[in-house]
Amino acid sequence: MTLAAFVSVALIHLLAAISPGPSFVVSVRTAVTQGFRPAAGLALGLGIGAAVWATGALAGLALLFKVAPPALVALKLAGAAFLVWLAITMWRHADRPLPVAAAAAPPGLARAIRLGLATQLANPKPAVFFGAVFIGLVPPDTPLALRIALLAVIFVDETLWYVLVARMFSSRQAQVVYGRLKRGIDRVFGGLMLALAVKMAVS
Repeated sequence: MTLAAFVSVALIHLLAAISPGPSFVVSVRTAVTQGFRPAAGLALGLGIGAAVWATGALAGLALLFKVAPPALVALKLAGAAFLVWLAITMWRHADRPLPVAAAAAPPGLARAIRLGLATQLANPKPAVFFGAVFIGLVPPDTPLALRIALLAVIFVDETLWYVLVARMFSSRQAQVVYGRLKRGIDRVFGGLMLALAVKMAVS
């Protein structure tokens, strides 16, 4: 595997991570409602999830989905169900006021990491994405050390991007704006999450 191919995989994944999706919606909402620390924990979970899917792709998971489509369909439906649950939760909590940071302790870091991991694993498409990218850019004879380095870069890409999102949307200004418009924003987020769930289930 050449250095150019290695850098290409890293850049392609970074662009994919930046593109809006369920992870972005959950990250923004966590940052503005709970603050930077839980959102950073969520980012760590999202990074772990991306590395898990990339590992699966390197191990042939994408090929499994190709030769056994029902496995991919089952994962899609399970992931869509999880996103529907998130959508319903956002919609139901839309009328609740934003808690005052000093009055409410933020959820534990482990819980935030688990939510990030579950959100990432709810969408099996990254395995297909990584499989397509790896087929073209990662030769079968790529050394194990280089494969591990590639997984590390994918983890860092995903985590740092969502840490940046966490920093931007956990600011006091973002929380004030969100607090004023919380009902509408939560329902928009819930509707968007539901639309993403439907898209995942039928695509």
